[in-house]
Parts: sequence; structure tokens; C-alpha cells
Amino acid sequence: MLRGRLVGRLVSMAGRVGLPLSGPGSGTVGPVEAAIRAKLEQALSPEVLELRNESAGHAVPPGSETHFRVAVVSSRFEGLSPLQRHRLVHEALSEELAGQVHALAIQARTPAQWRDNPELDKSPPCLGGSKKTRGTP
Repeated sequence: MLRGRLVGRLVSMAGRVGLPLSGPGSGTVGPVEAAIRAKLEQALSPEVLELRNESAGHAVPPGSETHFRVAVVSSRFEGLSPLQRHRLVHEALSEELAGQVHALAIQARTPAQWRDNPELDKSPPCLGGSKKTRGTP
């Protein structure tokens, strides 16, 4: 558990100073991603915060910061329904969700739930936003 927290904190610190992170879709952390990370840390004091910019997998210009997936593990979620947890995340990120962020997939778990399944879900491939790409005439 301590190792996971330490890794999470190091990744978080790297994101705040714009260091490149390794892994799928990695690169220099942009200002929107850095703001999301900082606001979630301040609002929820998470034990684990995994944030992935999935914009490159969508029909957006290169370097965009519009589509994100986040896993937030916080004791603040104890006793709250999934809807209440998502509301806390949305409240913390209201500025970003009203502006640059088009999509935000949220996994909001308690520490016990994360221990049972410490995986960040994967998003399905983008269909391009067009009905034609979905096979609809």
C-alpha cells in the first residue's frame, strides 16, 4: 500500500511540473491535465490518483486535452453512492467541464474497493462522432 501511494505521489508531482510520463498515450502533461490533477488532489486528498489523457484516441487535433479518464481513490468516498462520488469530482472540476473538457470517465472508489481491483478501466475506441461510422445511414 505504501509503495502504491509513493508511486502515485511521484506521478502526481511529475504531472504538476510537466515531466513526461511513461505508458500508453504518454507525453508532456498539459495545463488542463495539470489543473485536473491539482484540483482533485486538493478537493479529495486521494490515496491514488490515476489520470489519463485519452484525447489522442478521438477526432481532435494533436495535443488536445478534451477527453480524460480518472481513477480517484479517497476515504472521502466512504458511505457515498457512486452518484454522490461523481458529483464531488464534477464539483472539483466544474471549470474544466464547463470549458475545455468534453468527456470525463470517472472511477471513484474507496481504498478497500481499489485494493480489490486496482485497475484503471479502458475506454472503447472512438467512433468519430458520426452516425455513418456507426453503420447508421
